Amino acid sequence: MTSYRASLTPQMLSYAEKFDDRGDIRWLPYLMYFHPAGHTSEVVSTDEVGFRVSEGQGRRASAGGEVPDGPVRLVAGSSTVFGIGASTDAHTLSSRLWDKHAPSTPWLNFGGRSFNSAQELLLFTLYRHLVPQIDEIVLFTGFNNLGLARLPRHLQGDQGAFFNGHEYADQVREARLAKFRENGMSRRAAHKAVAEPETVHVPPTLDEQISRATELTVRHLDNWRLLAAGLGAKLTFVLQPLAPWVRERPSTEEGHLFAELDAIADFGRAYGDICTVDAGRRYARSLAEGCAGIGVPFLDMNPLLAEAADPGQWLFVDRIHFTDGGHDLVAGLLAEHLGLS
Repeated sequence: MTSYRASLTPQMLSYAEKFDDRGDIRWLPYLMYFHPAGHTSEVVSTDEVGFRVSEGQGRRASAGGEVPDGPVRLVAGSSTVFGIGASTDAHTLSSRLWDKHAPSTPWLNFGGRSFNSAQELLLFTLYRHLVPQIDEIVLFTGFNNLGLARLPRHLQGDQGAFFNGHEYADQVREARLAKFRENGMSRRAAHKAVAEPETVHVPPTLDEQISRATELTVRHLDNWRLLAAGLGAKLTFVLQPLAPWVRERPSTEEGHLFAELDAIADFGRAYGDICTVDAGRRYARSLAEGCAGIGVPFLDMNPLLAEAADPGQWLFVDRIHFTDGGHDLVAGLLAEHLGLS
């Protein structure tokens, strides 16, 4: 049987090898996880910390590697900013901005794969010292908080659920169990002490998911605002595109890829009622109101991308990550609508 993913997006094999849940997750204090460090391939390169390398104007740069002299600009967010789907480092958002659409100042990639808004903020807080002069920050994100809002309450905590949270909770439970047994507690008592309440999880309504995701996003964004102000940097929040938020009918290539991916893990079943154009617009309105309340400029990329793309244009390698053409089109729209130079 033909694999459309292998034929249409062969670069995704390189990401699967090192940069997804089947790959080489590097577990770290505070952040939970980050990318493999010092990785080099024809598709993706990371520096000695794990940041992806940007390419522009014949140069290469990254936060944990070579940082250009003078001010730089950052694109921050999760895996879409990291550039899952790009065939090379030159085709990520930061690289397309630096090389073509807004080349006056270098752009660095501050994306963390599978990060929620707390992890995005923490990544910047922990590694900002590597980039002493920052003129502008484009926070290009939003989906993960909403997707994670469906998870059970015991995984949410104070700062929201995170990917691989079930694995983390299981490991903590096993460690507690072992400690209780070392201290002489009976097996039955120890298991009872670490057991989670047996409840049937009913996913929250769409309104509840949007409210929860917005509250977390805006709360963490307010800290971004304070940090950016202290640095004298301009900050903008951009709601990232999701394929079903951009248009109801995918391109031919996207249709083949989505069907193949759904046979492995059904996206619609996992994320439920957030996967519609209407849900995306409702989420955008909620975020726009929250951003206005703290004085952070907001841009919804979904309708802009829908209007700019040609009918049937292939934009996504999966429902959240772009093709090379998608990266370039979105970078151009960022430059145009944010007044980047």
